[in-house]
Amino acid sequence: MLIVFLGAPGAGKGTQAKTLAQKQNLTHLATGDLLRAEVAAATALGLAAKAFMDRGDLVPDDVMIGMIKGRLEGPDSDGILLDGFPRTVAQATALDEALTTANTSVDRSIFFKVSEEELVRRLAGRATCPNCQRPYHDTFNKPQNTDKCDDCGSDLIRREDDKPEAVRNRLKVYATQTTPVLEHYQKVGNLVEVDGEQSIDAVQEDLAAAIG
Repeated sequence: MLIVFLGAPGAGKGTQAKTLAQKQNLTHLATGDLLRAEVAAATALGLAAKAFMDRGDLVPDDVMIGMIKGRLEGPDSDGILLDGFPRTVAQATALDEALTTANTSVDRSIFFKVSEEELVRRLAGRATCPNCQRPYHDTFNKPQNTDKCDDCGSDLIRREDDKPEAVRNRLKVYATQTTPVLEHYQKVGNLVEVDGEQSIDAVQEDLAAAIG
């Protein structure tokens, strides 16, 4: 089984993907997390991607496609949930070609529909503990002590691409480059739309119905 999650930054793909992957015994491939790990390790891939990520721009297709192809050929390829890929029609086409070679295809593509107003509200207030990875939010989940982790006391960090100016750019990039991917999967006939502004449990129910 291969499922693709589509949606703007802040649409809730990562949160829902982790839960669904556990329930369905799928390998969750979050491209954003994979890239950030490369940046933290200062690998060649990470250094090449860092400048694009800090501006909120998309990492070049050839970098992303090479990384995903490698994972699709791995031992955990029987059940995969792709979170954050493909983001362009070129990536979607390259993924289709790679899957055709492997005699398989995307089983279901799921689009998380969230208004721009809600996306900005979600993204601009995020913070994370670099030590224990606990997430916080200025509106939904404030720390007890400003800019300090409640669990370990570490100083919270805010991603460069979650700053207001980068958020606006990320949404602009999404609208111009990623929205056509929806048309691609709509033509294929496996696209399902889910209301991403519902409660987490309600979205999970819709996802379960979408993948059968």
